[in-house]
Amino acid sequence: MGFVAKAHGIRGEVLVGLTTDRTERVAPGMVLETQDGRRLEVERSSAHQGRFIVAFAGVATRSDAEALKGEALLAEPLDDPGTLWVHQMIGAQVVDAAGKVLGSVESVEANPASDLLVLGGGGLIPLTFVVSHEPGRLVVDVPVGLLDDDDDDTDTEGTEG
Repeated sequence: MGFVAKAHGIRGEVLVGLTTDRTERVAPGMVLETQDGRRLEVERSSAHQGRFIVAFAGVATRSDAEALKGEALLAEPLDDPGTLWVHQMIGAQVVDAAGKVLGSVESVEANPASDLLVLGGGGLIPLTFVVSHEPGRLVVDVPVGLLDDDDDDTDTEGTEG
């Protein structure tokens, strides 16, 4: 959900960069975990120049804070019904509204207009075209021609061949 960028000040505070848009992850009382399993409870936090100044319980000195520099911060999944998380999309089968299998999601690529589902065959589908989902399966409604392998009937009248 984020990372410790550096120590801030002399009282053990750190600058945290978020890799999520869920700012409640650094709210007082939240418990974050480092990759080595150390649990850090947020005592207080405030927004600061696109990051957050965070004070963790038990991190009282600049030396304590400097020891956290570069640490990835992990958190338990949020219980948010109806929200589709990236980890739920990776590996999911993608089908169109008619049930045709389009591929499986290899990754999700951030994009300003709409994040993109990256399919195994290289196809890209904007997340805005997902119309429903269930565990392991995404249903999309994509416009004709979006994917290279669209084999819909095309008008061939008047062509010589």
